[in-house]
Amino acid sequence: MAHDPAQFSPTFSIDVSAEATSNTPPRAADVGAALINVSRQLLEAQQRQNQLLDQLLQVNKQVLQANNQANAQRQSELTQWRNAHPHLVRSCKQALETLSVVQTEFLQNLANEVEDSREALSESDYVFSEFLDRYGPRMAHLNGVLQVLTHLGG
Repeated sequence: MAHDPAQFSPTFSIDVSAEATSNTPPRAADVGAALINVSRQLLEAQQRQNQLLDQLLQVNKQVLQANNQANAQRQSELTQWRNAHPHLVRSCKQALETLSVVQTEFLQNLANEVEDSREALSESDYVFSEFLDRYGPRMAHLNGVLQVLTHLGG
């Protein structure tokens, strides 16, 4: 049962005859021109990339300068505050020393608890949650207080 090619719509037919393809190799001049064109495009892209990197460096320098200025301003204000409240600075230093001892004891208790409950902590989500609830908030708050005292006590 032969099918007549004229029965099918041109959308469904593909010409695969030898006349449809060209086996002539591209000319060397065409290849050279194409390579030069691609090289120019690569060079332009690289130049644009270099421009963008330069812009990024400038922005980074500006951000760094702004951060340095903000840090200098904060340090200046903190120094002024310390000079205005020397008695409070001394009190903050004493509190920092005391709380550092408390923190050391707290961390030792935490480490002992972990060592004693090693298996239970790894096997039970409940025990692990209880451990975090017991030690986590206190550690976070204590560290926050110590940080403030460090800044103020200088």
